[in-house]
Amino acid sequence: MADRERPVFPVAGLGAAGPVMVIGGAEDKLRDKVILARFATLAGGIDGRVVIVSTASSLGDEAVVIYRELFLGLGIGEVVGLRPEEREQADDPAGVEAIRNATGVFITGGNQSRLTQVVAGTKLADALFLARDRGAVVAGTSAGASAMASHMVAYGRSGATPKNRMVHLSAGLGILQGIVIDQHFEQRWRIGRLLAVVAQSPSLLGVGIDEDTCAIVHADRSSLEVIGRGAVTIVDGANVKTDAYRGKGYRPLMVSGAILHSLPGGYWFDLRGRHLLTAPSAPVQEREASE
Repeated sequence: MADRERPVFPVAGLGAAGPVMVIGGAEDKLRDKVILARFATLAGGIDGRVVIVSTASSLGDEAVVIYRELFLGLGIGEVVGLRPEEREQADDPAGVEAIRNATGVFITGGNQSRLTQVVAGTKLADALFLARDRGAVVAGTSAGASAMASHMVAYGRSGATPKNRMVHLSAGLGILQGIVIDQHFEQRWRIGRLLAVVAQSPSLLGVGIDEDTCAIVHADRSSLEVIGRGAVTIVDGANVKTDAYRGKGYRPLMVSGAILHSLPGGYWFDLRGRHLLTAPSAPVQEREASE
């Protein structure tokens, strides 16, 4: 199928729905900061107001301090932190107001189940949806990325072979529909569990994101752009054949006919049509073999 034209979208915050950035974790914080810099630009730069939600992190307020310094260094005008640890705190009007005024929201890594158990279904979660709909950029890294989808990988095993009971799904925040997201993908060898998810739920599109890599879902909720050093792996099970419904114990699953896409930085993908949109307009810079 021939490459299609890459769509052009308005800048977030100018009347259109905002983009959603899902990051595979371990994004570069020391050198070019490509992913964090893109977030800072989409959030409005010096005119931006960013809220960091660190509920998932085990680092406590330290996670907010780290990202606050990074975003201020990237030119964001105002950065504040939120860390609700109980559902009652996620209904606090002050936190909701902070999200309401934000041009960007950044959800840290940590434990995605902790994040969703505290935030999902609260006024803070409602504010996240409203922020995205009015044009704010909403980003999540690692656990924050997994929690973006309506179906979330809560936990699972690593490995290349899909197996029964290899992965457990739970409800995510639901900011992105129709996909399931796994992070630290290449580094933690998670292709088997993503194949298992798609075999068991073929209506879902599996999206695996490497470290220091980001999938940006743009305003149309269909066009996905890849940036960063690694790749985004997409597993399409629309025509899959599988014996997953007969699975017992931890035995391997038969999965046949799944379509696999591996997209490095610079490539775009149509999430609805499930096909490549376009190749990069310029050659991707070659990396040293030692990287």
